[in-house]
Amino acid sequence: MTAFPKTTALMRRGADFLGSDFAILCGAMSWVSERNLVAAISNGGGFGVIACGAMTPELLDAEIAATKALTERPFGVNLITMHPQLTELIAVCGRHEVGHVVLAGGIPPKGSVESIKAFGGKVIVFAPTLALAKKLLRSGADAMVIEGMEAGGHIGPVSTSVLAQEFLPELAADHLVFVAGGIGRGEAIAGYLEMGAAGVQLGTRFACATESVAHPAFKQAFFRASARDAVASVQLDARLPVIPVRALRNKGAELFTAKQREVAGVLDREEIAMAEAQLQIEHYWAGALRRAVVDGDIEHGSVMAGQSVGMVKEEEPAAQIIAKLMAESEAAMTRRSA
Repeated sequence: MTAFPKTTALMRRGADFLGSDFAILCGAMSWVSERNLVAAISNGGGFGVIACGAMTPELLDAEIAATKALTERPFGVNLITMHPQLTELIAVCGRHEVGHVVLAGGIPPKGSVESIKAFGGKVIVFAPTLALAKKLLRSGADAMVIEGMEAGGHIGPVSTSVLAQEFLPELAADHLVFVAGGIGRGEAIAGYLEMGAAGVQLGTRFACATESVAHPAFKQAFFRASARDAVASVQLDARLPVIPVRALRNKGAELFTAKQREVAGVLDREEIAMAEAQLQIEHYWAGALRRAVVDGDIEHGSVMAGQSVGMVKEEEPAAQIIAKLMAESEAAMTRRSA
């Protein structure tokens, strides 16, 4: 007899698809969503997802094997669509018979969805617009995540609540749609499930789990922060490629803004070519997240966090976080049905 009958009933489609007890995915966070946290979330009844990020095929191979050694429960792998070795990374997932592959960071390249489905994997995609969502689903995607601007890391321009109102009435009856972005408590999960979501995805809430390998200083930055501290990066010049990123306000963000201004000035004086200017911007911020997560440099690194960061107050085991979210959702549904 489940302790969360109302919530699990609305999560059933999503949980059956994932093979987990609860339809709660952990968002893929580079340097954080690795073997220890992924296994802990899956063992706790959720669905962990390895963040491949910039890993080589060899590193991903080792990470999947190490995760399998820590859990017998299902977990997924998040691949960045623009990775130059995407084909090889998909092949690694195939050799390990990974059940679910999340394609993030852009429209899946031609043949990628088919390659995953060829080895029996399920494909989860992201879509910023309803029109693109329908196209991706027609093209073979098995499920979709809609992620609002409240999320941490790379973000779009629309809030989670608006995306949910736009996508769920159109898609939820016939497709599996998971909602992400700014979710920190079970009451929000209950609301999205009642709107038709198959489940939810959270990242920030799990970043400081006991099993997370993030540096203690990184976790302390989360505990001190409020929602207003998680701000989106600013693009100063349309010529320079800056994908908005939500992270905690710090000296690194200020220095990055100054760097953009410096490069734009050099470009205006025609001292460098456009391609070189864009490369300088990309190189400047490369490794910033690693500096914060691994090295603990929370002043000059990128402390990526969603606006739900104010709800993260202490280290807790991943299983306890999941149980709390489920209990909060169940209580909310029970109050509404009373």
